[in-house]
Amino acid sequence: MNTAYRKFRVAAIVSATCLLASALVALAPAAPPPAETFYLHTNDTVVFYGDSITEQRLYSMLTELYAVTRYPKLNVRFVHSGWGGDRVTGGSGGPIDVRLNRDVLAYHPTVMTIMLGMNDGGYATHVPANDETFFAGYKHIVESMRRSIPALRITAIDPSPFDDVTRPLTLQPDGYNAVLAKYGAWIRNYAVEAKLDFADLNTPAVDMLRQANTSDPALAPKIIPDRVHPGLAGHLIMAEALLKSWDARAVVSTVSLDAKSGKVTQSEFAQVTDLHAGAPFVWTQTDESLPLPFAGMLAQDRDHSLALAIRSSDVTAALNQQMLQVRNLTAGRYKLSIDGAAIGEWNEAELAQAVNLAILDTPMSRQALEVRDLTVKHLDVHQQRVHTFQAQMQALDLEHLEDTLKAIDTLDNEIVARQRAAARPRPHVFQLAPAQ
Repeated sequence: MNTAYRKFRVAAIVSATCLLASALVALAPAAPPPAETFYLHTNDTVVFYGDSITEQRLYSMLTELYAVTRYPKLNVRFVHSGWGGDRVTGGSGGPIDVRLNRDVLAYHPTVMTIMLGMNDGGYATHVPANDETFFAGYKHIVESMRRSIPALRITAIDPSPFDDVTRPLTLQPDGYNAVLAKYGAWIRNYAVEAKLDFADLNTPAVDMLRQANTSDPALAPKIIPDRVHPGLAGHLIMAEALLKSWDARAVVSTVSLDAKSGKVTQSEFAQVTDLHAGAPFVWTQTDESLPLPFAGMLAQDRDHSLALAIRSSDVTAALNQQMLQVRNLTAGRYKLSIDGAAIGEWNEAELAQAVNLAILDTPMSRQALEVRDLTVKHLDVHQQRVHTFQAQMQALDLEHLEDTLKAIDTLDNEIVARQRAAARPRPHVFQLAPAQ
C-alpha cells in the first residue's frame, strides 16, 4: 500500500467519522429548556399585606399581571390586603390580630408578603422606642402567621422609599429614608434568622430616582409625587425588585429565523409554524406567554414619569424580553407586520441583532393590556368587599351581609376567570417584507 493511498484512506475515514458525528448530533433531541425556578407554584394563594403603599394596589397589581401573563398555566390566586396608615400594630383597619385574621388568614394563603415601616418610623428622626415597637410587632406578625400556617412562605419586604432624592431633605442630617433603610436592614437580618424570604424594594427604587433626577430633574419628583406614595412609575420598579427576588423570567419568548434557508434556528417559549421564506417572509408564531404591556401603559402615561422610570432602570431587560431575530436578509430596510398591522421597520443589521417586540404596540401587548384592565377590576371589587362592606358593616350584624359578601366573591371569581381566559396565548401571523 503506497503512501498516497494510505493518506487517502485515513482522510476518508476521518471524513466519514465527522459526517456520522454530525448526523448523530442532528438526530439528537434538542436540549430541554431550563427548568422554571419561579417562586410561585400552581394552586398557590398569595396575600400582599401592608399599609397605604400596598393599598394603592400598584406594585401588587403589576406582580399579579406579570405572573398571569408570563405563566398563564399557573393557577395562582392573588389577594391584595393593604390598609392605609397601618403599622405593625395595625391601624384604621383594626388591631393587628383583627387584620391578620380577617385580611390574611381567611384566605388560607400559601405565600404572604409583608411591607410595613413607612408609618412606623413616625416621619421623624430616629427614635429607639419606635424601633423596639417595630421589631416586636413585626416578629408578632410572623410568629402568628407561622403558628396558624406552619408551611407559609413569607417574603419580608423592606419599606418602600421616602423620596429624599428629588427634593431637599425634611429631616437632617440624612433624611427620613435613612430611618426606613435601618428598618430594612433589620428586616433583612431577621429574615435570615426566621428563615423568611427577603425582597429589597427600597434600594432599586432609590437608584432609579437618582438616575431619573440626573437626566430630568423637573420630571423626576412626579415618580413619587408626595414623597411617600409612588405613582405607577415607582411601583413598576418596586414590582421588578419583588419579581427578581422570586426568580422571575426575563424572557417572554425568543425566536431566531434564517431568511436564506427559511428555517427556525432557535425557538424558546414559542412555537413557529407555516414558515414560508421569500419576499415576504411569512410565519405563524404562538408564544407561550404575553409581554408586559409597556406600549399601552406608556400611551396612558400623561406626565411621562413612567417613561422616565423605564429609561432610568433595567426593568425592560429584567422582565420584558420578547426577541425576534432574522439573519441572512439581503441589505435593505424591512417592515414587520403582525396579523396585518404594521409594527415597525428595521434594516437587515438590526434584525440580525434582534429586536424586542415587548416594548412595541403589538397584538400581544394589546392582549396583555386587556389582562391588565381585568386585573384592576378584580382588585377594585375585592377592595370594596373588604373596606366598604366587611370592615365597616361587620359590627352592624346585618342579616344579609354574609350573602352580600358571597355575591361579591362570586363576581370577583367571574372577573378572574375572564382575566385568565384573556391571558391565554393566541397564534399570530408575522410578515416581514422589504419596506417601500
